[in-house]
This record gives sequence, structure tokens and C-alpha cells, in this order.
Amino acid sequence: MAEPLRADPRVHSLIRAMTAAAAGLVVGAGLTFLVAALLGTAISGLPTAILIVITLVLTQGVAFGGVALAYLSIRGLGRRFIPAAIPSIRDLVWVIVGYVLALGGAFLGLAIVVITGAPAAQNQLGEVAVENPELLLFLVPFSFLLIGPGEELLFRGIVQGTLREAFGPVAGVTIASAIFAAVHYLALSGGASARLTTVAVLFLPSLVFGAAYERTRNLVVPALIHGAYNATLFLLVFVALRFAPGG
Repeated sequence: MAEPLRADPRVHSLIRAMTAAAAGLVVGAGLTFLVAALLGTAISGLPTAILIVITLVLTQGVAFGGVALAYLSIRGLGRRFIPAAIPSIRDLVWVIVGYVLALGGAFLGLAIVVITGAPAAQNQLGEVAVENPELLLFLVPFSFLLIGPGEELLFRGIVQGTLREAFGPVAGVTIASAIFAAVHYLALSGGASARLTTVAVLFLPSLVFGAAYERTRNLVVPALIHGAYNATLFLLVFVALRFAPGG
């Protein structure tokens, strides 16, 4: 009797990783709409600052964390699947190096965009910040408290960890970074080509986050790098908006 065909384990791994990433986004969006409904108002009617807080807490905090825990439970995985500990001296060196490389990658990508004249999309948050730059200062602590930890837990801990099982470390980092950059497509404004250009730029710092996690096997390291990276960008944009001529 012929042996039944078995699906490539790499396909299963990719499906699991992409499902986890999509679930985090869908659950976050659903929770945000639910809370808005319970508050008796449409999301568009909420003050911007409140909407940002609700979205961050429910998406990066509750949704991403909840999906990560559910994933571990469904697959019968323990805490060791996502190693996290107080950073050692070596880990802190990686935090510093990773922070510099992540910013360097982003600036390199932006430089290439400027030189080539390729269209680039703007983050929808940036459009809001033009009207109220102080919101960017508000997001600095949230970069370390929610954005960095929440996104790294899901995309490095779960997505990259899952891909590593079947693809190995190099391909795991690369594919997870591509997925992480791609999900930002929905948060951008502009045409498809402009959005894809910005996604390509985001892929570079994402590689740094993934490589730092792979080298240290400590989720706290990419979470700190990611938090510092986002906080720096928020501060730079705030300075540009607040103190630029005519700002």
C-alpha cells in the first residue's frame, strides 16, 4: 500500500506562524471595536489620545499576549519556547549594538528611498501627530512598556520561534522579519507602491530585532531594542514637527 502523502513540515510551520500573526491583529481590532461599543460611541468619535491608549493596551498588550499564551497552550509548549530573563552584560551589549544597527538600517533605507525618488507611505499615526505633536512624547514610554514587549512576544517569540523549528535560524529570522514588516502595510497611508516601499524599509530594522533574539535567546533583548528604536523615532519626529520653521 502506498504511503499517504504528508505535507511539508515547513508549510505547517509557515501556516502556524502567519495564523498567529493574523490572530493577534484580528483579536486586537476586535477588542478595540468592542470597547468602543461598550463606551457607547464609534471609534471615530473617541479622542485621539484615548484611542491610542485603548489600541495599544488591547492590541500590543492583551491581544498579542493572549494569542501568544493561547498558542503555547494549544501546542502544549512551555515557557522555555520563549526564553526571557534579566539581561546579562552580554545581552546589554547586544541591546546597544542592535539599537544602533536598527536605526542605521532604517536611515539607510530612507536614504535609498530619497536617492532613488521612490514613493514612500506615511504611518497614519504620523498624520495624527502633525495636528498634535505632543502625542509622540506620550508614546515614548509606551514604546518600552507595550509596543516593544508586545510585538516582540508575538513576532519574535511565537512567529520566529515557530519558523525556526522547520526552517532553521537564518530563514526563520528572515521570514519572520518579512511577516512583521508586512503587517505594517495596514497602518500606512498612500498607494500600494508607496506602502510596499515603506514595508521594505521596515524590513531592515526587523532583521536586527530577529538576529538579536536569535543570538541572545532572550526576548527581553529585542524588546528593549525595539522600544528604544521606536522611542527615538517618536522623539525625532516630535522635534521635527515642534521646532521646524513654521511648526
